Amino acid sequence: MIVYVLDAIIAYLIGSINFSVILSKKMAGFDVREKGSGNAGSTNMLRSVGKKAAALTLVCDILKGVVSIGIAILLGKIIHNTNQELLLQIAGIAVVIGHTFPIFFGFKGGKGVATSLGVLLMSNWQIGLICLVFALVLMLLTRMVSLGSCTAAVLFPVLTLFINDNYTVLTEGKSGNVYFIYSLLLAAIVLFNHRSNIKRILNGTENKVGSKK
Repeated sequence: MIVYVLDAIIAYLIGSINFSVILSKKMAGFDVREKGSGNAGSTNMLRSVGKKAAALTLVCDILKGVVSIGIAILLGKIIHNTNQELLLQIAGIAVVIGHTFPIFFGFKGGKGVATSLGVLLMSNWQIGLICLVFALVLMLLTRMVSLGSCTAAVLFPVLTLFINDNYTVLTEGKSGNVYFIYSLLLAAIVLFNHRSNIKRILNGTENKVGSKK
């Protein structure tokens, strides 16, 4: 039991390191949450600080997911008689929650898309790449980052029902279905964080990349 709690705490604390706030203060002298959409993520960094800051934020946020899952996998290998799939899933959910509600930054963080991508790629690189390509195509066609992000989030649970290969952790005899509830929870977090975007998409008023508000 202790290892699962430790796993969750480590991942949550890693997720709570908000690079967009740190980088915006360092590179532009202000908190990115006070500008643009008010979101602490790479899209608002692009609009409010610039391309370099946005790229750095994106990479760092993805790495938060990668590192958290990596630590969970390591814990599973070091400590015997643990459910390694569960350790991975706890870390994946905890790091995204940490990114969304960072303890170090007043519990006001980002929407968790980049961190979820890192988690997804480390959970199953095949599903991660499919979701990434799908999201990028939608973003290019619609110029709406939120639409691509939300659609990819919904696609993740669907793919776990059909893909049984390339999971980083999957005990022999189990199927990809053991990741279904986990994928639903991650999708739910991303969709919840995009609830205002979803409303604007439905109303036809969502902001597009490259357009003026």
